[in-house]
Amino acid sequence: MGSASQSTSTRWWLMLALALILGGGFLAHKIQTSGGIQVRDVRFVGSGGKLISALLYVPAGVSKQRPAPGIVAIHGYINSRETQDGFAIEFARRGYVVLAPDQIGHGFSDPPALAAGFGGPDALAFLRRLDIVDPANVALEGHSMGGWASVIAAAAQPEGYKSMVLASSCPGIFGAPAGTPTFPRNLGLIFSRYDEFSGIMWQSPISADLNRSAKAKTLFGTTEPVETGRLYGSIEAGTARKLYRPSMIHARVHFSTEAIGAAVEWMQATLAGGNALPPADQIWYWKEIGTLAALIGMVVLLFPVGAFVLDRPYFQSLQESPGATKAIRGYGWWLGAVVMVLLPLPVYVWAWSFNGKGIAKAGRLWGQQITTTVMFWALGVAAISIVLFLLWHFIANRKQGADFADYGLTWKTKGIAWGRIGRSLLAALLVVLGAYLSLLFSDWAFKTDYRFWVFAIKPMSKMHFGIFLGYIVPFTCYFLVTGLVLHGQMRRTRPDGTPLALWQEMATNAVLLVAGYFVFFAYQYIPLFSGGTMSIAQLHLPTIVMFQYVPMFIMVALVSTYFFRKTGHIYVGAFTNAVLVTWIVVAGQATHYPY
Repeated sequence: MGSASQSTSTRWWLMLALALILGGGFLAHKIQTSGGIQVRDVRFVGSGGKLISALLYVPAGVSKQRPAPGIVAIHGYINSRETQDGFAIEFARRGYVVLAPDQIGHGFSDPPALAAGFGGPDALAFLRRLDIVDPANVALEGHSMGGWASVIAAAAQPEGYKSMVLASSCPGIFGAPAGTPTFPRNLGLIFSRYDEFSGIMWQSPISADLNRSAKAKTLFGTTEPVETGRLYGSIEAGTARKLYRPSMIHARVHFSTEAIGAAVEWMQATLAGGNALPPADQIWYWKEIGTLAALIGMVVLLFPVGAFVLDRPYFQSLQESPGATKAIRGYGWWLGAVVMVLLPLPVYVWAWSFNGKGIAKAGRLWGQQITTTVMFWALGVAAISIVLFLLWHFIANRKQGADFADYGLTWKTKGIAWGRIGRSLLAALLVVLGAYLSLLFSDWAFKTDYRFWVFAIKPMSKMHFGIFLGYIVPFTCYFLVTGLVLHGQMRRTRPDGTPLALWQEMATNAVLLVAGYFVFFAYQYIPLFSGGTMSIAQLHLPTIVMFQYVPMFIMVALVSTYFFRKTGHIYVGAFTNAVLVTWIVVAGQATHYPY
């Protein structure tokens, strides 16, 4: 009866996962192709022979005989071409052909990142060569580093564009020429009131004071504070300027109806052609809802696939119920929880202190600068955690009769069972393969990946798989230690000693893994939202990177807890998380080594 009930439950979870993946993917596809828009996956060769990937959005009715205005929409650092989907969809709905490239070293474009003007000049040249685009009626839009790519492209081809939108960006930094009252041509600047990068971009530590910065005044050709919403200069003369100030942070600007509406308004004012669909008429966010549903579906899919794999005869020996808990109890548990929640934060600051330097510099083995920094963070947390765990075990818990089998690390009768550990790895690979195949299907059927805001799950290229192999062992060490601490030291029970319900244990572990990041966000953003700067202003990029930790580690908690409850040991969950997270991080990060 129990087996039949479990089988029915597994089927229901499988059906839910597939419904979310298929329904979410279909919704996302319908939104990005609304009104007959075609979304094409294109590749072209740029300077130095580098292959650049892009999505090309072609509105209905556009052809060689009926060319349309064109816009190059370029994402920011450690993002990808799909990050610009809000801008791209709304531009295309208004009759503009949109090229959304992966920057050099990002997504499916060849590395190294930060080279060749970030790919901006090559993207502009490619768009202008398309026979469906009016080459005399082209604009650029870039978010953050994509703005620098746009400015560099404009300087390289001064007659190759009519206008530009800089979103959370600026001229005059990282190789982008300085702005003047006449360069870039017809500039719409969207810079939020709580942007974390205002100090380095505009020499205005407090973002709200950007209007008064000398750099902004020079760009707008005024000696007075720049007025938000006022049109400076002349569109006909190419000297037009307008400042938009949405009340949000840096990363929200590419995920905002207000900011995207401002970009649409500026393009409609400065480009000829297109249509007069109002800037407020937007649907792009339904695509994000669709890809979020599909992302949730992929996570849900892990569990029925895991149950199916573990029910195969070859893997059935892995299925055991967890033993009686020998974890911390009482006030000690709460002290352990505080340590577990807060420990990652100082280690995170430490790891970022040498980002891209010395041993953390991109090389053949570890070719992604930020992934390497995250790896050192993970190893640092793991090293401290295992020391604390062993001190607790040998000083206190061993006296209570606990051994490593009680923590799910060994087996009571077998000790370290290498055969079962090997089967656990194979089971984990099969579970992740199921998720990966679902992503490949979505990419093929809907031309979408799994994403929401700054968190994305993308397929790996052949190059990414090679990079993945360099990081998988360190991340596996981290997840083994995390599983040991969660399920050996911090495993909660009810007051009478009986296990929590599965969902309660999942929720508890999710809180243990992500609560610290909310502490860090509060520490950083409360001063910023109060009219000042972040508490540690130089950690602007690390703070934004940390946003991705929240969905990532919720997923980690769910997977680790589920497979511990299924197998009584940490290995299947740890291996599954290691493969999942290494894949997600490597596919989504910038590659700095020139493979």
